[in-house]
Amino acid sequence: MDERSIVPLDAETKVAERPSDHKAELRLWLRMLTCTTLIENEVRRRLRDSFDTTLPRFDLLAQLDRAPNGMTLGELSRRMMVTNGNITGLVGRLADQGLVRRRPSPKDRRVQIVSLTGEGRRLFRTMARVNADWVGELFADLSGRDIETLMTLLAKTKASVRRAMAEGSTSP
Repeated sequence: MDERSIVPLDAETKVAERPSDHKAELRLWLRMLTCTTLIENEVRRRLRDSFDTTLPRFDLLAQLDRAPNGMTLGELSRRMMVTNGNITGLVGRLADQGLVRRRPSPKDRRVQIVSLTGEGRRLFRTMARVNADWVGELFADLSGRDIETLMTLLAKTKASVRRAMAEGSTSP
């Protein structure tokens, strides 16, 4: 049997089995998390199978594609929300493959600026086009109206979370 045909019992399904034990907000959070995890896992699998690459590599190339003059390792670290050590290793491997180049900053020679090579830019843009098609395929059952509604509701959710974060937690 194909392992993709086996649907794992996720947290959202477990909560649905005992709805009286949980608030609707918790069920919503778990549904969102489940959807995100399913999509991310499928994108990771397709990147690995089609391009022999990882999602972090794809994400780093995407950041650099948006910065034609390059970025420092620190900027990449902040944007990708990972440690400098993670970025340093990833950049080293991509440089070894000829996809990125490192050069010292003219302002501070201790700081490295990372940018895409021509080959890196071509590869990323190919992967990005294919990735966009994959995402379109994953969302194919949603109408334009469905997507618009979800975008509106997720924007409202994002604002609610930011407001709650700004106010801070009042419970233990």
